[in-house]
Amino acid sequence: MTKGVIIVTGSTRGIGKEVAKQLLKLDYSVVINGRNTKRLHNTLSQLEAISHHLLAVESDVSTPQGAKKLIDSAFQHFGRIDGLVNNVGVSSRGNVSALHPEVIQAVFQSNVFGAIYPTQHALPFLRESKGAIIFVSSVAGIRGLPGLAPYCASKMALRAFVDSLRIEEHPTGVHFGIVMVGKTAVEADKEVITESGQKRLLEERKGKGVQAIPEVARGIVKALVRRKYKITMTGIGKLQAFLQTISPRLVERIIIKNVHRFEEGNK
Repeated sequence: MTKGVIIVTGSTRGIGKEVAKQLLKLDYSVVINGRNTKRLHNTLSQLEAISHHLLAVESDVSTPQGAKKLIDSAFQHFGRIDGLVNNVGVSSRGNVSALHPEVIQAVFQSNVFGAIYPTQHALPFLRESKGAIIFVSSVAGIRGLPGLAPYCASKMALRAFVDSLRIEEHPTGVHFGIVMVGKTAVEADKEVITESGQKRLLEERKGKGVQAIPEVARGIVKALVRRKYKITMTGIGKLQAFLQTISPRLVERIIIKNVHRFEEGNK
């Protein structure tokens, strides 16, 4: 018997894959998920070196059908569900005036609906186990940033969703938490959607303020295991949250003054 069964969406690479790896090392059974068949099977093979308490489910959780397939497969295989990490997500680049409508739709489909649908289907099982759901958000969800409007808005939406669920589901004992991830190192094949709707590879992130993927994953695992309500990653993220609370106009002036840095960082 393991400590419980945890589902991690978008877990074939990056943060999600590392979360799955750390949970396996903590003796949890883990359900990994992704849309890319080859990448999903490769990830499964790598994680099996740690533990065989694993299930891989290929599905698109940004659709009701795909989310249902994931949750139902997890329950049928393990007989219970104790946790869900809503990690799947995508980002875009470009000012609102130049964005193709499909870009905005794609970001919300993945980041918002890709968290809502799995949550809806998992709730009946998590009520039984009094389990936990963690939403992976971003410090970009604290306030809107230039060139990242759809991404920021989608991550802000998750905060409202979590707050509503905490009240609605309070009598059931299900825990809901959110992790505001800061600037994180990226894998070589990590992509972003451009303003025209095309995908391009993200440039390597390095230097001060960039967190390693394992460090970020530890924060998410901590939120899940210790049933934390909100964790904000990085010192800059914590400072941003504090300043946004006490003086949002000051934050706005700082961003406007340094807008060129955001443009460079968003490339």
